[in-house]
Amino acid sequence: MNALVLAFLNSWRGLRHGARTERAVRQELVLLALGIPVALFLGATLWVRVALMVSLLLMLAAEFLNTAVEKLCDHVHPGHHPMIGTVKDLASAGTFMAQMAALLVWVAALVERLG
Repeated sequence: MNALVLAFLNSWRGLRHGARTERAVRQELVLLALGIPVALFLGATLWVRVALMVSLLLMLAAEFLNTAVEKLCDHVHPGHHPMIGTVKDLASAGTFMAQMAALLVWVAALVERLG
């Protein structure tokens, strides 16, 4: 049980740090905060509501992973390096794919609701 508490505290510290220091994380936290009540209204069924909320959570998770990769790259090689740039671009592409997946889920839910 102690290990679970410590793991939660580590995650909480990471969440707080990301919210304090990263603009993209703050923006996606705002989207999550606004998106949850909208998801509860927009979703026609429980599973659609869950999909809407999970898509936002996965988008935020991808943003945290992207931020971690960028910070690690900057620590390992602070100067400009083409391979580090490629690594950062790949992590950014992962974030973009998560955003597109979330957009797809939200558009599908909206079409279902209006249709």
